[in-house]
Amino acid sequence: MSKVKVGLVQMSCTADKETNLQKAMAKIREAAAKGAQIVCLQELFTSLYFCDEEDYDNFKLAEAIPGPSTDELSVVAAELNVVIIASLFEKRAQGLYHNTTAVLDADGKYLGKYRKMHIPDDPGFYEKFYFTPGDLGYKVFKTKYANLGVLICWDQWYPEAARITALMGAEILFYPTAIGWAHTQDLPTNTEQYNAWQTIQRSHGVANGVHVVSVNRVGVEAGVKFWGGSFVANPFGTVIYQASHDDEEVIVQELDLTETDSYRTHWPFLRDRRIDSYQPITKRLIDED
Repeated sequence: MSKVKVGLVQMSCTADKETNLQKAMAKIREAAAKGAQIVCLQELFTSLYFCDEEDYDNFKLAEAIPGPSTDELSVVAAELNVVIIASLFEKRAQGLYHNTTAVLDADGKYLGKYRKMHIPDDPGFYEKFYFTPGDLGYKVFKTKYANLGVLICWDQWYPEAARITALMGAEILFYPTAIGWAHTQDLPTNTEQYNAWQTIQRSHGVANGVHVVSVNRVGVEAGVKFWGGSFVANPFGTVIYQASHDDEEVIVQELDLTETDSYRTHWPFLRDRRIDSYQPITKRLIDED
């Protein structure tokens, strides 16, 4: 399809998993009523952002994928004829967990999952305590409406991840995310951090000639104000929609996927890549001959 309508669900969460799931499904319905064909939910939408602390009880939030949440979402996807991108806490086996996004096609079929590759460990974001790094590689999902590339939050900072996913045929890069400001930070620091977060993702759109859709949560949890600011950028990095930093929103934005060919033709970055010169990128640091 040359044009597709994408829905972004930016919402706050509670400590009750089922309440969050039902809320998300209601907002998917709202997006579909506005014409959305693909709906992306934020990172770990069935719970509060539990990685603010290292607590073994939080492992109880995890589930199999496919599993209970994808089963319920599949019914909604088929009913509404929408693709759903759902970020969940995956229990792969006893003692083995991932930060994972499942993709459900418009007929409700489970298409597969992407496991977050880059795992942060910062104050208030202790993800290495919970998540094993992804081992499925980068993924593109061929849905009814478009070929989707899905990356997750901390993956946003890595141009290598966006490049590989785009080279695999992604027409749109989706980033479910959970990121915010510490209460102890001042306004200039907060502004600078948000701008950096948005800029790096917009740059992935420019470098690869694809649309970028980033979906973040809102609300105050523990010592963090999640900054919302979900946005859609075109293949030249222009922000065509940006959500509030404070409010829940259900956004539907039409994307013209034919723009990729135009941008890539006029700014042929893929043509001019010197793939023969990139071998050093596989080193941790180029500090030795």
